[in-house]
Amino acid sequence: MSNPPFRLSVITNSISRMNGGIFDAMLNLTIAVAAEGRYRPQVFSACDAYTDRDRALWSGITTRVFPVRGPHIFGYASGLADALESSNPDIVHVHSIWMYHSLVVERWARRKRPYIVSPHGLLKPWALRNSRWKKRIAARLYEDKHLHGAACLHALNTAEARAFREYGLKNPICVIPNGTKLAAVTFSAEKGRERSVLYLGRFHPSKGLRSLLEAWRVVHGQALANGWNLILAGWDQLEHRAELEQLADSLHIRSSIRFLGPQFDADKDRCLARASAFILPSKSEGLPVSILEAWSWRLPVLMTRECNLEAGVDAGAAIMMESNANSIAAALRRLFSLSDSDRQLMGTSGRILVEQRFQWQQIGQAMTAVYDWVLERGPKPDCIMTDGDCML
Repeated sequence: MSNPPFRLSVITNSISRMNGGIFDAMLNLTIAVAAEGRYRPQVFSACDAYTDRDRALWSGITTRVFPVRGPHIFGYASGLADALESSNPDIVHVHSIWMYHSLVVERWARRKRPYIVSPHGLLKPWALRNSRWKKRIAARLYEDKHLHGAACLHALNTAEARAFREYGLKNPICVIPNGTKLAAVTFSAEKGRERSVLYLGRFHPSKGLRSLLEAWRVVHGQALANGWNLILAGWDQLEHRAELEQLADSLHIRSSIRFLGPQFDADKDRCLARASAFILPSKSEGLPVSILEAWSWRLPVLMTRECNLEAGVDAGAAIMMESNANSIAAALRRLFSLSDSDRQLMGTSGRILVEQRFQWQQIGQAMTAVYDWVLERGPKPDCIMTDGDCML
């Protein structure tokens, strides 16, 4: 007779698209772990404007959500702490930090109960500098205790693991990437693509979009002569989209730029299917699912080192650049100089890379092994780094 699955409680600030790229990563990782059959997850979160719409995406996993009281930036959700306690989990997995759910878990764990924390890039240097004083206060009040108390920290790559150590954390670290689902794109679909460079993500200063527009001004003449345009699509934060539109007007490049709102589900697929290349000029990332999705759609990618996907360059699937206008312009010129067949070859290399290293089934198996190790029910996985391990 097989043993019943262990109880896994997943806790975060949002289970909807309001959580940006963290939402996709957390959702698909939890589904992949559940598919392994060793852990039965429940998900706990505060409510937001899209909770009801996106709840159905959790594929039969129990979700419990609670209304926010007070400032949404903190996310105090009455009932969240009691609900976590009553779920009596064997292990807790925390996604994202700096908000009320971190405090809930820190208090829950005071009786020596194990939990894993996935910061999703929020301990990287640029992220720490953003709203610095608020984070310093949160660190002193609860976040440092929460982070130091974790049985294991989840890093998306070795760069993020180094950021943990630089922050002063000595916990074991599991290095497990994000993943993506393979798009059902065929080679015949390549013929329907337009000459467009697509950005698809949040409109936020951390994404480097001002530098992208300044770079587009440099290559604007070449783009027009060769029929290229730039598509910027995504969710607006801090009214950054209006700033970008004003900048595009002042640089006199609006004729070759399209601004779109949030793109989800079929709308997102259409954007990726029509584009000829994908760009992410970000200043700070964990491991962006958007690039994995672009590779899944066989798109060549232009990205900064802060995207932490050097494997794409090694595989011939990406052009690396810095997050300044001159470097971005040079990368765009290189893209424009490629033949259609060369761009298709780059996109195919990205697709193969995703197939080999970034599928959710593999990632779910790796995280399940980490849970087993934390609960002393399995051996130490190869992805675990302890404080004495060397990081290149």
